[in-house]
Amino acid sequence: MAIVFSLFALAGCAAERESDAVPPAAAPIQTPPASAAAPTLGNLAPVGAPEVVASGFTTPWSVVFVDDTALVSQRDTGEILEITDGDTRVVGEVPDLAARGEGGLLGIAHADGYLYTYVTIPGGNRVMRFPLEGTPGSFSLGAAQTVLDGIPSANIHNGGRIAFGPDGLLYVTAGDAADPDAAQDPGSLGGKILRVTPEGEVPADNPFPGSPVWSLGHRNPQGIGWDADGTMYASEFGQDTWDELNVIEPGSNYGWPEVEGIGGRAGFVDPVQQWAPADASPSGLAVVEGAVVIANLRGERLRIVPTGDLGVFDDYFVGEYGRLRDVAAAPDGSLWVVTSNTDRGGGDSDVILRVSVSRG
Repeated sequence: MAIVFSLFALAGCAAERESDAVPPAAAPIQTPPASAAAPTLGNLAPVGAPEVVASGFTTPWSVVFVDDTALVSQRDTGEILEITDGDTRVVGEVPDLAARGEGGLLGIAHADGYLYTYVTIPGGNRVMRFPLEGTPGSFSLGAAQTVLDGIPSANIHNGGRIAFGPDGLLYVTAGDAADPDAAQDPGSLGGKILRVTPEGEVPADNPFPGSPVWSLGHRNPQGIGWDADGTMYASEFGQDTWDELNVIEPGSNYGWPEVEGIGGRAGFVDPVQQWAPADASPSGLAVVEGAVVIANLRGERLRIVPTGDLGVFDDYFVGEYGRLRDVAAAPDGSLWVVTSNTDRGGGDSDVILRVSVSRG
């Protein structure tokens, strides 16, 4: 059963600044400096130059693997593409797409024969799933089923990342949809991380009874992932001062719009890392081999944060491939990185890069 969440107050309930044409007037001090060339932290590090797996994409947003086959979402066209031996083919298109600004077909996830999608439709954002039919090289989408509805949308701050956690439940990042106050309103799905069953039901152990809200006080989270111990991480766009990496706990409040970055205020959880927007704008992330790997848009870099020391990081490929939208762990142990230059007029084609990594 799909949930249609109306925006009323729940009784008893406790940015994407991709639109960043104007930089902050004064750049804040970054925490802390790190090497952009050689690995200095932990055991995970890129090896050699990335290779292009596939090209010709327009506004690609998310990549997910179905066994050894990669599927890619395109934000503005609503197409799901399949990559086979470097070639791409259209698997299908999502219905009711209302691509505008930063909205459209955003995150995708796969589980138990279904492809899950986060889609901007007229009047809001929605999570839908489709039976994934056929075999690799000839996949197609079955009839759409609504999983979660009532997520606010706008030209900016749509969130949009979806992923299955180690508990088998679906997690969804929702931006504040240009309404900062929504992030602190427990009756709104805006500015939240959400948690539902694969069918869209509210799990009984969610922190707010009857609500899909898992955490609140987010501006525009676009990356989520879990380490081997089950710790959940999320990347988040700030406004003008700090972008964030957060450790997510159920029911916790991450501060927006009352706090941006580390505020040290009672009742709000501070990020474990914060970065100047010019050096970050973090979108998708992957947690692999004791490291959080983050794709950055405005910062145009791949950032690696060791889970054993969340206060440090290393940067790679700074400025070499433009804006980076997503990163995913591939079945062969490499990382696949999605560029995002066509959505800012940066050429007529985006690519997916394969990055080999060493593990110490």
